[in-house]
Amino acid sequence: MVTTDALNGTGDSPLRGRRSPLASIGLHATLAVASVIAVFPVLWVFLTSIKPAKYATTTDFFKETTFANYTDLLENTEFLSWFGNSLLVAGLTTLLGVFISSTTGYAISRFRFPGKRGLMWTLLITQMFPVAVLIVPIYNIMSSMGLLNQPAGLVITYLTIAVPFCAWMMKGFFDTIPREIDESGQVDGLTPFGTFWRLILPLAKPGIAVTAFYSFITAWGEVAYASAFMVGDENLTLAGGLQKFVNQYGAQWGPMTAASVLIAIPAALVFLVAQRHLVTGMSAGAVKG
Repeated sequence: MVTTDALNGTGDSPLRGRRSPLASIGLHATLAVASVIAVFPVLWVFLTSIKPAKYATTTDFFKETTFANYTDLLENTEFLSWFGNSLLVAGLTTLLGVFISSTTGYAISRFRFPGKRGLMWTLLITQMFPVAVLIVPIYNIMSSMGLLNQPAGLVITYLTIAVPFCAWMMKGFFDTIPREIDESGQVDGLTPFGTFWRLILPLAKPGIAVTAFYSFITAWGEVAYASAFMVGDENLTLAGGLQKFVNQYGAQWGPMTAASVLIAIPAALVFLVAQRHLVTGMSAGAVKG
């Protein structure tokens, strides 16, 4: 007997949602291949970093394994200085980027003020300009302000990259938070900033995680501005420092790959801390524009 649910396709059919063995094998094989492709470059860099220079361009990964590249990098170069400079710049960019993006996004989401539409368009338009177009005018501005070869100059530069995107994303995230929460804060006598700080910001942790991650990665992995604005071994960031291992005769693969592994550790740690909020924050920020 055929039921109404069966005709309408709403019944719990035992075949519904079941994957055939062949499809299951194909899916798992595809995922396995994709995982290998994703992990292979990272594994290759790590294995290259623990073998002597004479085997750097060969596949003899486990022949004469050594950590000499790491000791040479830390003892005979300014790597720790470069690392500290990058950590300072990335940390300040992250803190300021989160604060400026959050307050800007909240203001655009909640308040009406002259120039609001123009500000929103500005945040979008600034994302259209490539580094090659902006590097010269920003260089001239930083030079006139005496901020070349200064961490503050790089922080300001990276904020011009991170804040527009993050502010727009945070605006979309704040749009998903009910306005009744703001009204309850006003009833309790809180100022607009007090409402933002005490009531709204704790609800915005996923968006803040995405903003912090994007700001950190922007400053940590950027090369063009860091290479142009910073000179002198003691002032270089990691991006500029790595160029020291490339000369006219070829690349010094040992120290370069060892540095690459050490550079990846902070970025991986930041990702691990923020990962549980990343999907929620990015999807929520895209709900409204």
